[in-house]
Amino acid sequence: MSYFQAITVKSASLQQLREKVEGALKTEGFGVLTEIDVQATMKKKLDKDYNPYLILGACNPVFADKVLTAEPHIGVLLPCNVTIRQLEGDSFEVAIMNPAAAMAAVQNPAIEPLAGEVGDKLQRVLDLIGA
Repeated sequence: MSYFQAITVKSASLQQLREKVEGALKTEGFGVLTEIDVQATMKKKLDKDYNPYLILGACNPVFADKVLTAEPHIGVLLPCNVTIRQLEGDSFEVAIMNPAAAMAAVQNPAIEPLAGEVGDKLQRVLDLIGA
C-alpha cells in the first residue's frame, strides 16, 4: 500500500492550480489549515533553489472529530497533507496522502473505516482536479 497517490496536470500557474485544489477539497468537506511554501523556506533556510512546491494541511472537521474521539494521539498524524509541486514548464504534480497507510501504524480498528472514508474523499479530490 503506497503512502500517497498523485496525478500530473497542466496549469498556467501554481496559484491557479492551488485555487482548483482548494475548491476540490472544499467540495469534499476539507479546508486548508496550514501551508508550507517549500520553495521559499528552503531558499531562506538553506539558500537552496527549489521549483514551486506547496504543502497544504487539509482537514475535514467531521472526520477529524471522529478519529480524535477514537484515538486522542492521532493528532500527530493530522492534518491530511496535499502537495502541489511544479515539474517542468506548465506541468504540476498534485499528491495526497493515503490515510489508510498513515493510520495503519496506529493499530486501532475503530479508525480503519474512517481512514478508508477519508481516503475515498481525497481520491475524489484528485479526480476533480484531473477532470
